[in-house]
Amino acid sequence: MRVLSLISGGGTNLQALINSQNEGLLGNAELVGVISNVNNAFGLERARQAAIRTSTLPHSQFSDRLSFDLALIEVIRKYDPDLIALSGFMRILTIDFVTYFANKLINIHPSLLPKYKGLHTHRRAIEAGDSTAGATVHWVTEQLDGGSIIRQIKVPILSGDTEGTLKARVLKAEHQLLPEVIRDLSLGVLS
Repeated sequence: MRVLSLISGGGTNLQALINSQNEGLLGNAELVGVISNVNNAFGLERARQAAIRTSTLPHSQFSDRLSFDLALIEVIRKYDPDLIALSGFMRILTIDFVTYFANKLINIHPSLLPKYKGLHTHRRAIEAGDSTAGATVHWVTEQLDGGSIIRQIKVPILSGDTEGTLKARVLKAEHQLLPEVIRDLSLGVLS
């Protein structure tokens, strides 16, 4: 299974995928490329250090979301992926993009969906008085963070947690969850 990762920042989830691949823990999956919408995203350097092909397509060069997404489709096609993992890709995708790659797009989201779609998930969980938080890998649809849930991982919210401490603990859980989901998809354990 050819896996392409889309990123916007530091690429820690990407690094978890690279580490899993290096350790032979991605099943039949292989990272074939990384694309970022931010020229200086550190995740691109992580990919280069792992000898994984990279591309950049800055969204700021486009007048609207659809123009960017149509250009991104063309860049992605060059990689011929079987699966596209949104690994910290901070863009809301158009219906045209999601439809083009239907059943090939997964996203990792830092909450236990359907709770806390969108941003500021950790703060919202703490403010709500929740006892658990976590992360979700889901199929991407035109509805923001609304696709079918593939798998979740729970993380306790501890007394005295701040947004930052909870974010760090959830991120560590994401680093476990995303590679496991991709491995299991590649092995046909999940669909």
